[in-house]
Amino acid sequence: MRVITGTARGRRLGELKGQETRPTTGKVKEGIFSALQFEIEERRVLDLFAGTGQMGIEALSRGARSCVFVDRRKDAAQLVRDNLAVCGFADRAQVICGDAMGYLSSLRAQFDLIFLDPPYADDTLERAIAHIARFDILASGGIIVAECPMDKQLPALSAPYRIHREYRYGKIKVTVYHRDGENEDA
Repeated sequence: MRVITGTARGRRLGELKGQETRPTTGKVKEGIFSALQFEIEERRVLDLFAGTGQMGIEALSRGARSCVFVDRRKDAAQLVRDNLAVCGFADRAQVICGDAMGYLSSLRAQFDLIFLDPPYADDTLERAIAHIARFDILASGGIIVAECPMDKQLPALSAPYRIHREYRYGKIKVTVYHRDGENEDA
């Protein structure tokens, strides 16, 4: 697993052992960042359910201002710290070892770009999306990128949130939500 492009291009990222964490595949990551290529620079990013941290690290490599990484596993949080150090991004990042939903409940900040890729087995993704919208965690003009199995139907949200686009990569679906800006029509 490597950083695709940007200032850390080609840097190899460490991976977690075992089957508990399912990293985003290279093909899916390339597709996501191709779709977001003009939406990253100077953005405040949240990599919820961070795992290895590869999505937030890729965003930092492409010019994101900062990134907060959240994962409940201590080994994952340490791996994110190690991967940030390898890429030279520790000064632009914060790593939180804790429950993602608990973190969202205590959050008082907004983010411009949020990556969501929780375990597929339950409704955590749907709950996270609903919580982000309900408590306005996404900044005006912001983007949520949600990865899930192809057969999962994600919720439509009420204005100012909307599903912008869905992408399909084999058995994986990526849903991109936008939060309309102050001067945009829904």
